[in-house]
Amino acid sequence: MNDTDAAAAVQVYTVSMQNEFTALIEKHGEWYVGFCPEIPEANGQGKTVEDCRQNLAEAIALVLQDRREDALRDISNTVLQEKVTIAA
Repeated sequence: MNDTDAAAAVQVYTVSMQNEFTALIEKHGEWYVGFCPEIPEANGQGKTVEDCRQNLAEAIALVLQDRREDALRDISNTVLQEKVTIAA
């Protein structure tokens, strides 16, 4: 198989998938501070619980995007790449 054939064989399936994560939020003074035990690098804060939750959700999305980009950075174009959907 040459490079052109290999590139044509790579299939990428884009699936819109919604994930749920745990948000643990505590009040510290005037601020609400939250973190996600499933993704320890992600945390957020806000003056309201909703602001904290939204900030945490954005942090989770950024961490996951960074992990995905880092993991796929040096993948050969001869590797079959597909998305896998996990349903609860």
